[in-house]
Amino acid sequence: MSTAILTGPPAPGSSLDGDLRSLGFDVRIASGAEEASALLAAVPAGERVALVDPRFVGHVHALRLTLTDPRFAAAAAPGALTAQREARPALARALDAASATTGAAGTGTLTDGLTDALADALDADGVAVHRPQLGTLVATVPTDAEARHEARAAVDAVDDEAVRLRSAVKAHDGFFTTFFISPYSRYIARWCARRGLTPNQVTTASLLTALIAAGCAATGTRGGYVAAGVLLLVSFVLDCTDGQLARYALKYSTMGAWLDATFDRAKEYAFYAGLALGAARNGDDVWALALGAMVLMTCRHVVDFSFNEANHDATANTSPTAALSSRLDGVGWTVWARRMIILPIGERWAMIAVLTAFTTPRIVFWALIVGCAFGACYTTAGRVLRSLTRKAKRTDRAAQALADLADSGPLARFIARIFHRPGRRGAGVVFAAFATAGLLFAVLTYPFGDRQTVIAAIGYTIFAGVAVAQPLKGALDWLVPPLFRAAEYTTVLVLAARSDSPHALPAAFGLVAAVAYHHYDTVYRIRGGTGAPPAWLVRVTGGHEGRTLLVTVLAALLADRGDDFTLALTAMAVAVALVVLVESIRFWVSSGAPAVHDEGETA
Repeated sequence: MSTAILTGPPAPGSSLDGDLRSLGFDVRIASGAEEASALLAAVPAGERVALVDPRFVGHVHALRLTLTDPRFAAAAAPGALTAQREARPALARALDAASATTGAAGTGTLTDGLTDALADALDADGVAVHRPQLGTLVATVPTDAEARHEARAAVDAVDDEAVRLRSAVKAHDGFFTTFFISPYSRYIARWCARRGLTPNQVTTASLLTALIAAGCAATGTRGGYVAAGVLLLVSFVLDCTDGQLARYALKYSTMGAWLDATFDRAKEYAFYAGLALGAARNGDDVWALALGAMVLMTCRHVVDFSFNEANHDATANTSPTAALSSRLDGVGWTVWARRMIILPIGERWAMIAVLTAFTTPRIVFWALIVGCAFGACYTTAGRVLRSLTRKAKRTDRAAQALADLADSGPLARFIARIFHRPGRRGAGVVFAAFATAGLLFAVLTYPFGDRQTVIAAIGYTIFAGVAVAQPLKGALDWLVPPLFRAAEYTTVLVLAARSDSPHALPAAFGLVAAVAYHHYDTVYRIRGGTGAPPAWLVRVTGGHEGRTLLVTVLAALLADRGDDFTLALTAMAVAVALVVLVESIRFWVSSGAPAVHDEGETA
């Protein structure tokens, strides 16, 4: 249990003691500076501690936002301060210093404004103190009866439950989610919170619902397709609800971040597989379209991730294009139009659900490919213009993040060491584009299994190494990871499609899904501030160039051996999936990595 220390007896008629207990705090009262320090020292080192001014007047939700959010080591609002395990030593030092000051003054009592002074002391000690945006919520420390009366009137004038429900909804979301899901899913989130359900349980329910939907789609019947469409929408409602439940109850967790980050892709790609299986039952082979949709979606996300990582801490990061975008955001309808045309997750899943229920899997996939291709072209073109017109100076951290996202294996790293020249500026995107273009030209023009494709893959490996030989700090170097993803995924797709093996495409789908999981996992590790996956994992999985070269070699060796190419792709898929899943689960469950929650992205 967390402990709250009141820095004096509560004011007459105050509900502060009960409010803190309702938030799960064991309330203690300190009569003086020395007692406050003693109470703090008596709390077990791993527990949260809060210091609250006894004169505090405010909404319970203001206290909840300040004192219970697990994402921040320390947080403060007027009259309230909290510290978790990692910030406890700094709080103890600050309180000891305050105690020495009051002791030297001969008062032996805590001074006015102590919590605010302690928050400033934590900042000065290098501890980042989160100060939540309270908006219309009240959090104040009145100094006289009149001010206290006014503060209580301000509290009564605002319904903090209504504020809590509104704040449970993501600040920036798509049109469909904002207007067709969130108006009622927030109430589902509150219902779940009042019954003790956790966001992770809701996330798991969303995944199970989507998997059932995929199973219905796999039946290939009209009734199955209708059920699949309905269940997919139910899964999306639950997907919105889990995040809203986390914000409503402030139940953020490392496990929750990992589940939320990975299950969305697992649900969507499992549904693609279900549609492909259902179509096959009716004699329509759409595995190539299913894999093409997955490749396009993943590459589009990598563009988003790479651009954001390259620019989020860049200096002088302005451009006329960005300024125009900001001005357009000031015109209400353009905001929604620009969010809708990129086909974010809400619009995308709604389109998939409706088309699944009323059309065929082939139409669903073509609509996906066309819509996502347009959205990808729109966002990528805008980001290229921004990058060319801004004078951003990218940091070493950004360059390292792009290098990690590139997923270069032992072969590319060996080439990079050969061509590395300290202090020289590279042209990563040029070499990456040349490598990708040469490889895709070969796999698209030469017959399946032709040895020229292997030679092209060797050339791809060499130029991929040269691309990352220098730090990726160029204006367009954020395109290097997406180019590598497009090269690897498309090579697997084309070779599987052109082989004579009847089940090569489903095996290729599994292989790309396993590799894509590895790449998404890398993104969320970097966002959590823990860096890329361990070097041994990249070595074992071969890196993008190693896997690409291996697939082309297998195609050349097994071209005339029936289903052997399919078996090889299946073995690769199983091996990659096992390695990356085991390491990913170990990392997110046991490493204590920080939670990552996307408040502004529409996926």
